[in-house]
Amino acid sequence: MTLTSKNKRLYARAKSFRPELAEEDVISLWEYNLDLELPQGKVDGFVLIDSKTCTVYENEQEKLSFALDTVKEFKFSAGVGCVLAEYTTKDGEAFLLSRADCHHKNKMASAIKAVNNFMRYDEHAFHKHAPQELVCPKCGRAYRPGSETCLTCFSKKKMIRRLWDVASPYKWYIFASMAVFVLTSFVSLIAPKISANLTDNYILSDEPVIWTAFLVVLVQILLFQLLRYALASFQKYFLLLAGNKVVHNLRNIVFEKIQRLSIARISKRTAGELMNRVSSDTARIRMFVVNEMSRLLEQILLFVAVGAVLFAYDWRLALLIILPMPFILVAFSLFRGTMGKLFRRSWERSSQSNTVLHDIFSGIRVVKSYGMEHREATRFEEFAAAEKETQLKIEKKWAYINPILHFLMGAGEFFLLFYAGNAILGGDMTFGDMQMFSTYAGMIYAPLQFLAGFPRMLMMAMTSITKVFEIIDEPEDIADKKDAVELKVEGQIDLENVSFGYDEAVDVLRHIDLHIKPGEFIGLVGKSGTGKSTLINLIMRMYEVDEGSLKIDGVDIRDISQQSLRSQIGVVLQETFLFNGSIFQNIAYAKPDATREEVIKAAKTAGAHSFIVKLTDGYDTWVGEKGCTLSGGEKQRIAIARALLHNPKILILDEATASLDTETEKQIQDSLAALSHERTTIAIAHRLSTLRNATRLVVLDRGKIAEIGTHDELIAKEGIYYNLVMAQREMSKMA
Repeated sequence: MTLTSKNKRLYARAKSFRPELAEEDVISLWEYNLDLELPQGKVDGFVLIDSKTCTVYENEQEKLSFALDTVKEFKFSAGVGCVLAEYTTKDGEAFLLSRADCHHKNKMASAIKAVNNFMRYDEHAFHKHAPQELVCPKCGRAYRPGSETCLTCFSKKKMIRRLWDVASPYKWYIFASMAVFVLTSFVSLIAPKISANLTDNYILSDEPVIWTAFLVVLVQILLFQLLRYALASFQKYFLLLAGNKVVHNLRNIVFEKIQRLSIARISKRTAGELMNRVSSDTARIRMFVVNEMSRLLEQILLFVAVGAVLFAYDWRLALLIILPMPFILVAFSLFRGTMGKLFRRSWERSSQSNTVLHDIFSGIRVVKSYGMEHREATRFEEFAAAEKETQLKIEKKWAYINPILHFLMGAGEFFLLFYAGNAILGGDMTFGDMQMFSTYAGMIYAPLQFLAGFPRMLMMAMTSITKVFEIIDEPEDIADKKDAVELKVEGQIDLENVSFGYDEAVDVLRHIDLHIKPGEFIGLVGKSGTGKSTLINLIMRMYEVDEGSLKIDGVDIRDISQQSLRSQIGVVLQETFLFNGSIFQNIAYAKPDATREEVIKAAKTAGAHSFIVKLTDGYDTWVGEKGCTLSGGEKQRIAIARALLHNPKILILDEATASLDTETEKQIQDSLAALSHERTTIAIAHRLSTLRNATRLVVLDRGKIAEIGTHDELIAKEGIYYNLVMAQREMSKMA
């Protein structure tokens, strides 16, 4: 077992009891903190399993030890406010091994899964199936769920280089902007010299003024100012062009990556968090590229140019002017770590606020139905207040830092005045030269002032850049192979010893063997939570199987391109979703090039045509967000029409008729029966009467196939299916 940072501490404790224990001998290791007998009793214990024995240590003493070869299986289960670890002996007896609060759920479940894999597989397969906790190799902290980026140890230079890689297709716009700025800087450096000439030779001169020459100098100043403004406009134009193109490209990259992620990874993040990365974070990056990053390059260039002029004129005066710079850098470094954490926390608070808003607006009907407007306003206010508190902490920190930085920069100006004043009094400098130096000092202090505030902008931008690249770098659980097959599906589906779990805690499906022939109508039956929807999710390859194989027409589903597979599967899910568009657009979503006749035919088959033509605008009726203007049954019929228009070889119906009245359901069932001989149909229905015509019924119980057969065969068997049918009949009589 490869020990994680957290388990190394446990391993050290175990080694104090067993000095001969080597790290590679450890198969599984977990903590627990609740007494097995006293409900509220607290203990300090851990379980150690090596290749031969299972040993339990509690309160620094060995409590229990037994040979691993006497165990048939370890089991994880959830109790009331606690989690339990049990084991079953080969004699069939079950014993409680440990009990812990829910904070230990994931660790305990993962550890139990590891030891079961060890007992089930050979050494090579065990390592393949062993749960892994991803941690940062530098600091040892666990990565966030679904991420492989450490927000503490990430390299700012690396992130900036990657941002440049995204921007590189538009580098010529950036280079053009920099070239224009070089010209602007050149003009800016000449202007103070002209002003010095104006002061010494005309304004403070004792000689008679030649008005023609005086006007020429004024015209020169005016022309240089106009030229500088014109160049600045061109520079801004090129930067805006580059920034918009970069962000447009970055948004597309992020959005496309999110769409390629598996449902499992997407569900680990909230809608508000994902929206934040696509819109807010990329917008902040745009501001950083267009404003801060470009200004940084400009100010550095200006600093170098003005510094060179000052050192060429008087190196002692130049040193006095830039003297505060090292102190500014030291002051920033002292606050960098704290400010970085605060900016990350501010980002998380903002995401939470966006998520709450998304939930409230999406479920506004429910909110209003229960009169919960005030409660939701209070809930949003709590999250907004948390975001505000974080922002206040940031502003307070900068309120402490900024006066110090500005004081240090002001010290350089005092040095300049002192030095220049003495030089003028000593006759070594003219007023024009002093004016020129003051202008140059202002020009060199502008970069210093910008650099003093740049760290704040940098940390804000780095938070967004890191969040964006965290998504871009996220591994794709479900990805096409380079040689993925473009398969023309016939409809044969084979599941062999398939097991799957959404997390490390529990396998939702266990050792499923099911073979479906092309054109069969399979009904999936069972209580809620037995894995019916999970099974169809695996067939659609929304998730990868953990164990075993799933084949379509004899080809492993992992070898088939996702586009090829899903383009030949039609789905009507339990939760009907309609887009904010017309009825025609929603039905044609499955086939964008469908003719009006094809859409109407699908709607008639689904029993939707009759109510559509009664609407004011017919098929052009706007359904609103999520189809809010339609009833549940109407939305479901449109979803069925969408699936039928797709003309799939595999049709999946997850409670597709749940929201329909009996008469409409009968119409659709007749239509589906007529279509089923042309395609493989898999249907889930709690109303068992809708599955009477199924070729076979598959009854799932506790993640396993309990029964398979026709309706009549399973009724005669008087098993689980029989009990479900009888229970529904009793409910119908009561109704």
